[in-house]
Amino acid sequence: MQRRDFFSKVLAGLGTAALPLPVWADAGAPDFVTAGNKPDNSTWLVGLGVAGDVRFQIPIPGRGHAAALHPTRPEAVAFARRPGRFAVIIDCTTGTEIARLDSPEGRHFYGHGAFSPDGALLYTTENDFDAPAGVLGIWDVSDGYNRIGEVTSGGIGPHEVLTLPGGGLVVANGGIQTHPDVGRAKLNLPTMQTNLTYLDASGSVTEQVALTGDMHQNSIRHIALDHQGHVVAALQWQGPPTRQVPLVLRHKQGAAPIFLTHPDQRLLKHYAGSIATCSESGEIAVTGPKGGHTLFFNADGTPNGSAQHGTAAGVARSRNGGLMITREGGLVHRANGVETVIKVAGDWAWDNHLAPISST
Repeated sequence: MQRRDFFSKVLAGLGTAALPLPVWADAGAPDFVTAGNKPDNSTWLVGLGVAGDVRFQIPIPGRGHAAALHPTRPEAVAFARRPGRFAVIIDCTTGTEIARLDSPEGRHFYGHGAFSPDGALLYTTENDFDAPAGVLGIWDVSDGYNRIGEVTSGGIGPHEVLTLPGGGLVVANGGIQTHPDVGRAKLNLPTMQTNLTYLDASGSVTEQVALTGDMHQNSIRHIALDHQGHVVAALQWQGPPTRQVPLVLRHKQGAAPIFLTHPDQRLLKHYAGSIATCSESGEIAVTGPKGGHTLFFNADGTPNGSAQHGTAAGVARSRNGGLMITREGGLVHRANGVETVIKVAGDWAWDNHLAPISST
C-alpha cells in the first residue's frame, strides 16, 4: 500500500479510545508544559502553574526543545533539540516514561510534533538528511506510539507542525539543509528555500507559500494560529547581518503572505523565537531569546511596542487571559498591555517553547 493511501485509511479508521480517559487535572493541573535545564545542566520536562509554581519536574535524557500535549490524556511528548534522535512520551500523572521514540535510520527529529485532534496520531517533523528532504513521521498512539508511515513535509528543514481546526496540517519548512555528521552547521544558505506547506487529511500537499527573491533566506521556523485561524510565523534571518528585515509574517490560505514590520525588530538580533496570539485581543507576541526582547503586534498586524525580558523564550496563551512568557528567573504575564513578572523557584534556564494546556 502506498504511504499516502495508508495515511488516509489510518486517519479514517482511528478514533479516541472507548474507555474513559484520565484528564490533565490528574497531573496536578499544570497550566503549561515546557523544557528547562537546571544549573547542573540536567534536563527536565516541567509543568508550571500561572502563579509560577512548579507542578511537576520530570527528567529527560537530553536537552529538550518543544513539547506536544495529548488532547485528552495527561501525556506529553518531549522532543530533543535538533539534531536529536529521541522523543520521550511521559505520563505526567506519575512522572514515568510511557514510550521512547527513536528516529528511523537516516532521520533525526527537528524538535516539534503535533497530535491529531482526536489524539489518535502523532506527527513528528524529521530530516531525511541524505536526500536531503523533510518528512512528517506518523505514529499510532493506540499501538504504543508505533511508527506507521511518513509523508513529505513539502520542503527542507521542517521545524514546527500544527494541526488545523478544519483538519489537515501546516508545516514551517525552514529551508536550511543540515546533516548530523556536521552537527548544527547550515549547509545551503546561499540557495535555501523556505515555505509554509499545507497538507490535507490524506497527506497530500494542498498549498505552498514560498519566500522568494530577497527574502529567500528568511527562514520560517515557528508558527501559531491567530484569532481568525490564520497562520502567524516567527522568522530567523540567515542573510547579510547588516540588513534588517521583518521577522514576522501572517498568512491566510489562498492569499499571499504579509510581512509584519516593527520599528524594534533590530532588537531581536535577526532571531525570532516563539510566537503566540492572545485569545481575547488578538495581540501577537514574538520572543527574541538572543536579543532579550519581545515584540508585540495588534490584531491587525500593526506594532504594539516591545519589552525587555532577559532570555525571553516561550510564549503561550494563558488560561487567566492574556499571554505568558518564559524568561530568565521565571515568567511574565501580559494582559491589556500590563506586564507582571512572576518568579519561579529553581534557577531554571528555559528552552524556546511554552505549551499551554487547554481549559476544555
